[in-house]
Amino acid sequence: MKLLLLVIRTAVTLWALAIPVFAMAESLPFYSSEEFAPQWIDPTSEELESFHQIPSFSLTNQDGDRITDRSFENKIYVAGFFFSTCPGICPTIQSKLSKVQEKFLGHPDVRILQHSIQPSTDTVDVLKAYADKNEINSDIWHLLTGDKEQIYNLAKSAYFASDDLGNEQNFADFLHTESLLLIDSNRHIRGIYNGLNSTSVGYLMQDMETLIAEMDASLVCH
Repeated sequence: MKLLLLVIRTAVTLWALAIPVFAMAESLPFYSSEEFAPQWIDPTSEELESFHQIPSFSLTNQDGDRITDRSFENKIYVAGFFFSTCPGICPTIQSKLSKVQEKFLGHPDVRILQHSIQPSTDTVDVLKAYADKNEINSDIWHLLTGDKEQIYNLAKSAYFASDDLGNEQNFADFLHTESLLLIDSNRHIRGIYNGLNSTSVGYLMQDMETLIAEMDASLVCH
């Protein structure tokens, strides 16, 4: 029964993302390319030493604080892209992420990162006003702005967002994706979810719990 539920859950999540269903397992897979084919690797394997990771970055959040990859050392986080004046999918995704914030607010090892794809207009003041309006708590949820080239390079080479995470898009929608990514404490991609789909975001929160347990187990072993 447990395996059957896992298969159904994974199939629904990948259906929502229009990604084919591959092998199933109770642990979370790893992802390393724009095809988002899951790779089932032991989290303690030496193979991960050369596996795809989110690279170093330095951006600024809605409070004007410098946020870098070191800010998320020994933490897991949900990553996505948005812009403050987006009238379409962004408000829906924001409402779903608010549920993630509600569930994990106060947890020392969980964060949410949304990267602005219009950093020239999404200044710190603009993002602060957006955060206040939408009750976004900077203790857990960072709205990031900064150098556009850095953000777009991260999107293309690290998060593979320029390919809309497997979903067809046109140039006008560049980086404007409904997908959310789950990043583990070693900066590996461990999940992809449809931010417009409540069921998929529910699975995201379950997988966050899985990663927290995985991280806690790793700390005990060391």
